[in-house]
Amino acid sequence: MKLINIGFGNMVNADRVIAVISPDSAPVKRLIQDAREKGALIDASYGRRTQAVLIMDSDHVILSGIALESVTGRFAQEQEEG
Repeated sequence: MKLINIGFGNMVNADRVIAVISPDSAPVKRLIQDAREKGALIDASYGRRTQAVLIMDSDHVILSGIALESVTGRFAQEQEEG
């Protein structure tokens, strides 16, 4: 199991992430709202503005307060290392 830091000491299992996307479009905002209503939303942004949205294979949606480029860079770095 490879854990990736998504900011503020929060980690996710890299093998279970389907996508890392920007939160700016209307369809993504609807996806976040649907996950909130289902109880499948995990807000790991610590009250900051959401900058990246992680879609998990368990249908959970995780909000991160660090930049999308930083999150994807950490995934790329993890793949290079191992």
